[in-house]
Formats: sequence, C-alpha cells, structure tokens
Amino acid sequence: NQAAQRIEDLVRSNRSLLANASHELRSPLARLKMAVSMFDHADPAQHEELRREIDRDIRELDALVEEVLLASRLDARAAIADDPVDLLGLAAEECARVEAELDVGSGVPLLRGDERLLRRALRNLLENARRYGGDEVALRLDHEGGRVRVQVEDRGPGVPADLRERIFEPFYRLPGHAEQAGGVGLGLSLVRQIARAHGGEVRCEAREGGGSRFLLALPVRAAA
Repeated sequence: NQAAQRIEDLVRSNRSLLANASHELRSPLARLKMAVSMFDHADPAQHEELRREIDRDIRELDALVEEVLLASRLDARAAIADDPVDLLGLAAEECARVEAELDVGSGVPLLRGDERLLRRALRNLLENARRYGGDEVALRLDHEGGRVRVQVEDRGPGVPADLRERIFEPFYRLPGHAEQAGGVGLGLSLVRQIARAHGGEVRCEAREGGGSRFLLALPVRAAA
C-alpha cells in the first residue's frame, strides 16, 4: 500500500510539473519565434537588439529545462552523493559571486551530502535574495544543536505571512514579481527538495527591521 501510494504521488507530482513547465515554456518560445521572424525584415540597427532578445530567451529556456530536470530527479528520490562537503567554502564562493556579505560562526563542521546540490541550494537562496531583496544581502553560517544553519537575509519588501509556505511550491511566484525580476519559479522549490534530500529543512520568516530571512538547517551527519 505504501509503494502504491508513493507511485500515485509521484505520477501526480510529475503531471503537475509537466503541466506547469509546459505553461512556462510558452512565453520564451513565443518571444523567440517572434524575434526570429522579425530578424530578416528588421533594419540593421535593430539586429543587435533582436540578437540580445534571442540570447535572453535561449538562456531562460536553458535554465527552465535544467531546473525541471533537477526537480524531477529529486522528486523521484534518485540517489545523491554522500561525500564530505565544506559548506563554508561553498558559501564563501557563492557570496563572492553575488557580492553578498558572509558572516561565519565558530566551529562550522563538514557535512556529508551532495556538493553540487548543496551549492545549488545556496546559490538559489542568494540569487533569490539579490533578485527580490535589493542591495543588502547577507549569508550567516553557524553550527548549533548538531545542525549547520544557513541564514540568507535581505532588505526587500518581505513575504506576507500567509504566503511563506506557498513560495516553496513549484512555479509559484509572488504577485508582480515575475514581471519585475523574471525567474522561472522553481528556485525555492528546489532548495526545499535539496534540503529534505539531505535530512534538513528550509523556511522563510520576516527579518527584524524589514526584509526576509531564509533559514536552511542541515544535519551534520546527513544521510544520502
């Protein structure tokens, strides 16, 4: 019965993922089709702008396909690596990448898990904070109660209390945010999937003084 329920849940999840992905693919594909059709008839001065639009749409499609494949793999509970991971080193590299502040507590140990997936979780949290949270983005890393805690903070408009769980749903975006900042709506969903695959969890809360705080907690000896 448990296996049958798991299969039913997986089929339902994959159907939902496919339906949402199909919807998300329409916009960049339509823009790409229009830009290509206009190219031969456009003035030479417009060619560069059309090339930039085509490049943007291709990058968006690449990102969407990559995230859908990763989400599907995690949802299917595919095996992940169980290697020593220096989360502090990953955090330092990803903070430098988006120019975020890094604050580290004492004695942050190595984790066991999948380095590529954990890097992706940190990157998604930082890019989400940079995209929606303005210029002041910080990552704080500490060790408490057998868990490594990652806090990514920003000074953006924040997330309403009744939507702090919904933002972790696949393809959900806060009203108006897609038009302002783009994104495909899978970033935070992937963070939660990656956290749970490592025996951890992630949540969102209000930051004192304004903005949001995302808390990612991972067991020091996480199971693969």
